[in-house]
Amino acid sequence: MDSFITIRFKRKTAKRFQEFSKAHFKTHTETMEAILDFFVYNEISPHERLGPTGRTIEASFKKRINAVIAIMRDMEKTQTKPTAAMIASLFQSEAPPPKKPLIREKKIIQEKKDGVSKQEQGSREERDNSDNNL
Repeated sequence: MDSFITIRFKRKTAKRFQEFSKAHFKTHTETMEAILDFFVYNEISPHERLGPTGRTIEASFKKRINAVIAIMRDMEKTQTKPTAAMIASLFQSEAPPPKKPLIREKKIIQEKKDGVSKQEQGSREERDNSDNNL
């Protein structure tokens, strides 16, 4: 079994370390070894900044998304809706006025409404007369 050594930390730092150690590892020794291995393996210094955090990245994404939404709304107001309205007005033409039949067609139409044309009436009369002669 390895022997222990005493390291002096300020109370506040020691408390933070103990809480971190309890949350992630079984012993304080394992915690310290993992922290040191992390810095050695990744070849970074604790004084370096690793770049933007998740919160800052999320905030910048939200700003960009809001900007894109604003651009799309503006396009819709200025381009899409007026164009759609123009196309709709083209397709919504007034019903064509009903065609008035010519005067000569009017007679034929009325005869058809009566059900019998004059030619048919004449041929029927001839048949009826021939039947009476018998």
